[in-house]
Amino acid sequence: MSAARPGLLCAALLLSACSGEQSVLAPAGRDAEVLATLFWWMLGGAVVLWLLMNGLFFYVTRIRPQALSPRAAEALIIGGGIVFPTVVLAALLSFALSEMPKQREPGENLTVRITGESWWWRVDYLPEGSDTPIASANELRLPTGQRSELKLNASEVIHSFWIPALGGKTDMIPGRETRMSLEPTVPGDYRGQCAEFCGESHALMALAGVVMTPDDFAAWLEKQAAPAALPTSAEALRGLAVFNAEGCGGCHAVRGTEAAGTVGPDLTHLGGRVTLAAGILPMERDALIRWIRDPGALKPGARMPGYDHLSDAELSALATYLEGLE
Repeated sequence: MSAARPGLLCAALLLSACSGEQSVLAPAGRDAEVLATLFWWMLGGAVVLWLLMNGLFFYVTRIRPQALSPRAAEALIIGGGIVFPTVVLAALLSFALSEMPKQREPGENLTVRITGESWWWRVDYLPEGSDTPIASANELRLPTGQRSELKLNASEVIHSFWIPALGGKTDMIPGRETRMSLEPTVPGDYRGQCAEFCGESHALMALAGVVMTPDDFAAWLEKQAAPAALPTSAEALRGLAVFNAEGCGGCHAVRGTEAAGTVGPDLTHLGGRVTLAAGILPMERDALIRWIRDPGALKPGARMPGYDHLSDAELSALATYLEGLE
């Protein structure tokens, strides 16, 4: 019994990596299902090949340890080294190539333009028939039951877009637009990540993927297109005054106000997002204060300056205002 425990522990650890919000083996989209299927077939083929090779090795060294005839040796080399790998790889390649065109189909009703920045994501939604993008940042929301098109760009260095539960990777290259499409099937929250080393905070460049039912997505997109909610409480009004006095609108946009900066993320509906600072913090009051006070301590190389010169009361008021932008 004790000898079996290490094996069971290893199996449990391996299986624990097959689920979760960032697992390629827990698909929540049509494209991820194809990749997971391809993986399992390749794994099965590798296991069969391993068993055959080790079985053959055991046979010729333990069961029948004798010299092979020239014909048998040639048959083994040609059959096992050429014919069998060619058949298996051709079958896997044919399956993969047959699925690729579906992942390049245009979106049905929605196009999303995503730009990799340093180190965050600029996200613009372009519903069918609309010429005006609906700006957001650091999260991608998509409806189930339809294929949405993604147009991918990068501002300075190469990034790679990847939400494992929804589909495969696609590079984002400065000066060149790449594209892909996704067809989510299961509502929920999933985690994406830049999959190409892009600088100091590459590992901290995450992306929240939120899959919604079509009705919920339509309601969310309509709300997203609206201007920012006006602050009502005295604390939020003080926070707005701090926001304006510190010149935050020079880098950030808040639609419906004079803030129209384009250097940093659009903050119009910041409080309604699921994460802060490109996925490294929860969208909570304390996290907002920590981020505003010293962004560089949380994300090395971040271009947003720290505001540690503000008093605790001013930071608290500013966080209240930003949290209310839902």
